[in-house]
Amino acid sequence: MAERKAFLLRIDPKLHDALARWASDDLRSLNGQIEFLLRRALAERGRLPGRLEEAPEREGGAGPGEPGAPGSRRTEP
Repeated sequence: MAERKAFLLRIDPKLHDALARWASDDLRSLNGQIEFLLRRALAERGRLPGRLEEAPEREGGAGPGEPGAPGSRRTEP
C-alpha cells in the first residue's frame, strides 16, 4: 500500500457524528469513510488523478447506497 499522509481535520461535532454513523453502517473506519467520500467527489468532478482511479474497491460488491450495500435504504415490497 502507498504511504499515507496524515493531517489534522477540524469539523463540526454533529458532522463528525453523522460521518461516524455512516462509516459504521458501511463497515468502514471513519478515516476510510472520509477518504471514500473525497475520492468519489473527485471522481464525479473529473479531478481524480489517474493513479488513484485504479485503486481497488473494497470487497463485498455493492457500494454505499446501492441495493444490498450496508446502510442502503432499499425497501422490499
